Amino acid sequence: MSDVPLEDRYRGCLLGLAVGDALGGPVEFMSSAEISARHGRLREMVGGGWLELAPGEYTDDTQLALVIARSIARLGSVAPADIAGGFVAWYRSAPKDVGNTTSRSIRHLIAGASWREAGRETDRAMGARGAGNGSLMRTAPIALACWPDREALDRLGREVSAITHANRLATGACVAFDRALAAVLEGAGDPLAAAAGVDDADVRAVVLAVPDLSHQEVRSGGFVLETLQAALWSCARHDDFEETVVEAVNLGGDADTTGAVAGALAGACYGVSAIPARWLSVLQGRDELVALADRLLEVARTGQMGV
Repeated sequence: MSDVPLEDRYRGCLLGLAVGDALGGPVEFMSSAEISARHGRLREMVGGGWLELAPGEYTDDTQLALVIARSIARLGSVAPADIAGGFVAWYRSAPKDVGNTTSRSIRHLIAGASWREAGRETDRAMGARGAGNGSLMRTAPIALACWPDREALDRLGREVSAITHANRLATGACVAFDRALAAVLEGAGDPLAAAAGVDDADVRAVVLAVPDLSHQEVRSGGFVLETLQAALWSCARHDDFEETVVEAVNLGGDADTTGAVAGALAGACYGVSAIPARWLSVLQGRDELVALADRLLEVARTGQMGV
């Protein structure tokens, strides 16, 4: 893993996110037993599901990560206000699926709330129900842009999460995952140890528990700490991209998001060459994902981390 070129890690991260999302999307909300009964061990881009996806079509997980990546690519830095505007434009494009917390916060933006206030208003109204995984699934571009500057990595990970998901568990999970990605991009760190360095004790506890979890203990619903733990567990359990993502998706539940988060980390670990060609051949938007990955690497090398 240590000899993977940085350019390949960047491309692997964004393409891996989209591949995991597209593989898991057709079985979102199915249990692991239901997936097994219908598909056996799902490992092909089958399409379908409740969103009636085409094979290789990704969901809001990748779409929102793309909003963030496009903003960073265009501006050369991380600007939460611009990203918030991108979320509004995406919402108005009538996507197939919008998470409840994300939808509520974007409606606050449309009503005139600032990017700093929209997610806070949602968090005050939703309380614990606001600790969903809708910001974790899209945070990878923040790590790709900011990893050389750890202060900016943490700060901007929290700020971009809080545009829609201001709950402390959601923002903390984003910081933990961004730190895991940063450790991989640095080429010398243990992603689990890096994620466990997060300040929030609840987030830290679920990361520290990963090595000792049995398959039966792993949960993969929409709760952000479940998704973080399931994705890290899938990555820790395997030493190649395909088996990591197959493991994550076949857990069931919020399969597209678990697949996207695990895919982003595994893609960064093993590089784009480790992603099966049969998956990439049907993945929508491949060229843009590659171009954005290359541009985010340029941004990281400039050291302009945002405001």
